[in-house]
Amino acid sequence: MKTRILTLVLLSLFLIVGTNLSAQNKTYAENHGSTLNLGLGIGGYSGYYGYIGHSLPVFHLNYEFDVARNFTLAPFISFSNYRNRYNNNYYYHETIIPIGVKGTYYFDQIFNANSDWDFYMAGSLGFSIVRSSWDNGYNGDVNYYNNGNPLFLDLHIGTEYHLNNKVGIFLDLSTGVSTIGLAIH
Repeated sequence: MKTRILTLVLLSLFLIVGTNLSAQNKTYAENHGSTLNLGLGIGGYSGYYGYIGHSLPVFHLNYEFDVARNFTLAPFISFSNYRNRYNNNYYYHETIIPIGVKGTYYFDQIFNANSDWDFYMAGSLGFSIVRSSWDNGYNGDVNYYNNGNPLFLDLHIGTEYHLNNKVGIFLDLSTGVSTIGLAIH
């Protein structure tokens, strides 16, 4: 419960700070900020929690705000859940909540892209909150899966296609969690 409250407080703080900063930086020809990105993706094999040994579905949420010309910051939170049966008797359960910030540089001017497209490279830095448990009665090594590093640094490349001036669709390829989703401007 304390972890959930801390997560909500941190996300709220990031969103409030991001909204205030983006409101002060509206002097650029094209703003990439003030964008809510909702994505679904796959990750886990080599990302936030690589010790599971396969990819998992991930829900991802971030809010992007302008910091400088063609550069944004986006506080984010993701969620993934894993369950596996062992010895036909016991389940291992794990919930992973990565929290961090993603810095993005847009190459639209360099690529001379029309206003329907955005192209970018990014890096994200954060930590994962991992909650794991075994079913009652399991008497094996309960710490077997507790070897993931909670800190991470991921690299991203991506693009967004603007359906109109309020909504776009994006593809973000990452060394951690790659996502496809909806951008709301």
